[in-house]
Amino acid sequence: MEGIHIALASEPVFHLWGLPITNSLLLTWVVIAILLVLGFIVGRRPKLVPGRLQGAFESIFEVLLDYMAETLESRKLALRYFPLIATIFLFIFTANMVTFIPGIESVGVTHDGHFTALLRPVNTDLNVTLALAMIAFLVIELSGIFTLGLLKYGSKFVTVSSPMNAAVGLLELIGNIARLISFSFRLFGNVFAGHVLIVVIIFFLPLVVPVPLMLFEVFVGFLQAAIFSLLTLVFIKLAIDEPHGASEGQAHGAH
Repeated sequence: MEGIHIALASEPVFHLWGLPITNSLLLTWVVIAILLVLGFIVGRRPKLVPGRLQGAFESIFEVLLDYMAETLESRKLALRYFPLIATIFLFIFTANMVTFIPGIESVGVTHDGHFTALLRPVNTDLNVTLALAMIAFLVIELSGIFTLGLLKYGSKFVTVSSPMNAAVGLLELIGNIARLISFSFRLFGNVFAGHVLIVVIIFFLPLVVPVPLMLFEVFVGFLQAAIFSLLTLVFIKLAIDEPHGASEGQAHGAH
């Protein structure tokens, strides 16, 4: 009886121009292709009276847009950041769902007695989750800089008004940088742990237990996509808000 094959890192399937093409990268391309085709089908002929598919997407997007407008306190800002937040959610959710397609990690090649899966779940690759975290991090920081200006945004982290404010600013700076780690490892850890659990359960109890467990993982996949995208939205809101000192100064000036 063969054992369980679980690889922590993604594995190269072939090389292109000297660059390794890993199994998680191949499935990433599949996810992108699915989203492009779906976007083409939904958006190629929008109708004034939408059909079921168009109506479903319009309803979902309208709810998301309303929530973003409420969070950012601006419809204009919601429209600006909607493509990013929606894309992050759709990519992570679709990547989590294609994991359940038959053949993922079970179809591959064997070389020198070592089995390499042709496709590997996208978000079980730390490189992917780190890349998503870097995109979110850059958008958050640049939003704060472009909205408030470099000096005013920097005053959230560097201030000499008092030792207490300086310490608070330092903690804010550390927490800001730590978002890269928390964003990437939260998504990677949850998806990878669920993936390993399903593999182990299927190996030992292949008939009954995997079905309810997979249904639970579908919910977890949706939840992880929602958490990542909503945290990005909330951190954008925090980045573009006025520094506390500036807002208090304005309030005292008004009085």
